[in-house]
Amino acid sequence: MAAVPPSQERSQQARTDETGKPVFEWTLTSTKLTDTVRLIAGPFNVLPVIFVPGIMGSNLKSKVDGKPVWRLDTGIGGIPWGMLSKFATKGPGPRQQLLHPDRCEVDDDGLVPKKGKHTKELYRARGWGEVGEGSYHKYLLWLENELNPAEGNPALWHDYYQAQTTISAPPQPGEKPRLFPGIRMGMAGEPFGAEKFPLEAIMSDDLMARARFMMPVYACGYNWLDSNEQAAKRLAAKIETVINLFNQGQYSCQQVLLVTHSMGGLVARACAQIPGMADRIAGIVHGVMPANGAAVAYRRCKIGMRDEDFGAGLVIGSTGQEVTAVFAQAPGALQLLPAHSYAHGWLKVVGDQGQKLIELPEAGKSSYDAIYRERKEWWGLVNEAWLSPKEGAPIDWSDYETNLEIAERFHRRLLGQYHHNSYVIYGADPKQPSFEKVTWRAQKGIAPDQRQPPDLNAIKNLPHGDIRGAGSTPGYVGGGLEVSPSFEYGMASTYQSSYWELHCERQDGDGDGTVPKSSGAAPLAEGGGSIRQQFKLSGFGHEPAYKNEGVQRTSLFAINKIAGTAKVPS
Repeated sequence: MAAVPPSQERSQQARTDETGKPVFEWTLTSTKLTDTVRLIAGPFNVLPVIFVPGIMGSNLKSKVDGKPVWRLDTGIGGIPWGMLSKFATKGPGPRQQLLHPDRCEVDDDGLVPKKGKHTKELYRARGWGEVGEGSYHKYLLWLENELNPAEGNPALWHDYYQAQTTISAPPQPGEKPRLFPGIRMGMAGEPFGAEKFPLEAIMSDDLMARARFMMPVYACGYNWLDSNEQAAKRLAAKIETVINLFNQGQYSCQQVLLVTHSMGGLVARACAQIPGMADRIAGIVHGVMPANGAAVAYRRCKIGMRDEDFGAGLVIGSTGQEVTAVFAQAPGALQLLPAHSYAHGWLKVVGDQGQKLIELPEAGKSSYDAIYRERKEWWGLVNEAWLSPKEGAPIDWSDYETNLEIAERFHRRLLGQYHHNSYVIYGADPKQPSFEKVTWRAQKGIAPDQRQPPDLNAIKNLPHGDIRGAGSTPGYVGGGLEVSPSFEYGMASTYQSSYWELHCERQDGDGDGTVPKSSGAAPLAEGGGSIRQQFKLSGFGHEPAYKNEGVQRTSLFAINKIAGTAKVPS
């Protein structure tokens, strides 16, 4: 092993034991390593960062036998082969059996980093095994490094911050530079697509305040099948546990800082409404949050994910039957549907010439009453027959309605509610098309006979059972599977005859591929002064948003601003 030059040094920040004392763990190395090892005990004021993942971003296990049900560990090529093999061949029934909120709980035994500042045991204790390794660990490791540098002097944090005005007179020989209040510190990439002007820049005061804190990074998974209200309670308990941990021995802690992804933003917003919790949270950074829902959730219940993303569809559900079997029994999933403040008229049925047949909900009406509770007509959210799949654990319409009531109550409570110190990052990229609306278009099919096809206006009132091929696109009105004779050559061919084909159209707006721009941008309009800044970015998809450098830098900007206002224990 080559010797490391003495001018270099390695460092390790202390972890906290159960009594609040700083503890170090160091592996013995070769005597040829002569570099300095610096063990950093402080700062003793602590502002923990807790990451809250999106839907399907938490590992789940069975309450019955403890076996993994939804484990997001990746393998060769960064693909979660275990998940793929588990669900690719499972139809609606087995999915319904496995993925029920009452039969699942958070699984903390997922992969944790093998390399990093800390031991595998400490990463697991911080909850990293609860969240999707492939989706989040790279970001969490980056965040841990950025927020806890070996160099405690913010005047030497050159990676991201550059003074825009003179710091002071040059330091004397042997002295290190230091920051003084009132200096604007630029960050590469500013203003990050900021939508509130002027951008409240990073100041030396913010970095000096942040330097007072140790900022360990935690993760908090949750049962995303259950209501986000329950997830919010789990997050609140995690916050209290972490704060109590760092109020022992030499350490002091009053607040945490939350960073969220997707539906995790709804969880954090609900958590902040629990009495006493808003004061325990210094601020929240929301990333790609479906602030008032996403129309794609409806579409997946109707036709699955096959035409959006074939590979993801194998896991999440390729057909409407596969998605609905889980979705209808999961209040957490239902809470991703367009909520009360989503734009009216987001569900459309149009004729072959573009003539409007249906446009719901009407202004001032609820999607719950207009669409989600529609039991008979084919465009309603749930086909009742799909609630009882073969080999499943059937639920009935009343069970579904109960889950709808839970979801609607949550949406009403959350309407316009944001923590008073919130920062928002969302995607608005035409290269990441998203569903602002869902449009069904009726097109003439290959007529099965010479009879007059049903009138277009009659189509909108057809029951679920009158649509053939439902669960994918297109669906068919009338007709059937036809066989063309081969005569003397080749094989016979088949086709679908029908009077009308019902096509569910593709994306119609910008966004991040999942959350449309309107929902991502909604917090600034709905949250008023609680939204300290909102950032409109592009160049990334929904699931890997935090792997994007622009998103990372923007989240770091927001974290700095929140840390600059966090309470320092007296």
